Amino acid sequence: MTRATLRFFAAARAAVGLDEQVVELPDDKRATVGRLLAEVRPVEGTSAADWRDVLLRCSFLVDGLTTRDREQLVADGDVVDVMPPFAGG
Repeated sequence: MTRATLRFFAAARAAVGLDEQVVELPDDKRATVGRLLAEVRPVEGTSAADWRDVLLRCSFLVDGLTTRDREQLVADGDVVDVMPPFAGG
């Protein structure tokens, strides 16, 4: 099993309604940024459509390394930061 912590910033945090969420994938699934993101469930009262819209603009840090590649592999225990553009970026 791969277990990763996703941390949400700015508009991503607002769209999900959380600062962070731990996501687990079974061993039979290849653990990628995209698969982890597909498991994120926004809290009640937030919009799944808003979450999908924000994701279109996000970049990610996987244990401190920047990527936009959703096929980037994620190891057990990794931290993935979900970062939309900031202030006009």
